[in-house]
Amino acid sequence: MDWAYWERGGRGETGSAAAYFTFLSEAGHVVSLVGGGGKSTLMAHLAACFCRNGLRTAAMTTTKIARPAHPCATMADCRAAWAAGQVAACGAADVQGKFRAPAPDVLGALLREAQAVVVEADGAHRLPCKAPAVHEPVILPETDIVVGVMGLDALGQPVEKACHRPEHVQALLGCAEDHRLTAQDMADILLSAQGTRKGVGARAYHVVLNKCDDAQRLEAGRQVLAALRARGHTRAVLTRFL
Repeated sequence: MDWAYWERGGRGETGSAAAYFTFLSEAGHVVSLVGGGGKSTLMAHLAACFCRNGLRTAAMTTTKIARPAHPCATMADCRAAWAAGQVAACGAADVQGKFRAPAPDVLGALLREAQAVVVEADGAHRLPCKAPAVHEPVILPETDIVVGVMGLDALGQPVEKACHRPEHVQALLGCAEDHRLTAQDMADILLSAQGTRKGVGARAYHVVLNKCDDAQRLEAGRQVLAALRARGHTRAVLTRFL
């Protein structure tokens, strides 16, 4: 994965996930991903980075995601994955074949034994943007880092097309369903306690603007970064997955 970011004196750089998220070399973190626009892919990459740094790493969800190729339903499964130098994708399959949170006893043991945990804590039905409902996101109390994710393909699109739970986005922005999202709108959603930042509290909060795949998206990302910086938020990065 390549990352392009513009926080160091406004200068464009490209580097690895570890170059931006320095916590990926540290044990003891529970990282929860919220928002839309690529959380599952980001979870896989962050978990792989933790694992490459020699940490016993787990990936899981508190909502529901697609079933991973090698699920770990028990702590014995997780320990076997760690012994093989792999990420433990921990959870339980439901009757629809979706992957859900681990059983409570497994989750308790996982949080004690894993050295790093990456959690997909929100759902967006594969849409790039969302504002959460009352019951969302589902952030574990043990979480110390939250990453808010949004897809740059949302910029310029109508709320009704680009957003999961569009009625909540309309309420947050005070707009109609056919309103086309601006860079300022996206920054407002990302930084609002009724938007992507809901439930974050005093935890460290990073923003990932994903799908920075071409020159047009790059310019869109720069616009959103500028809007975030104008609000005092500098922990933000543009990403593209290769």
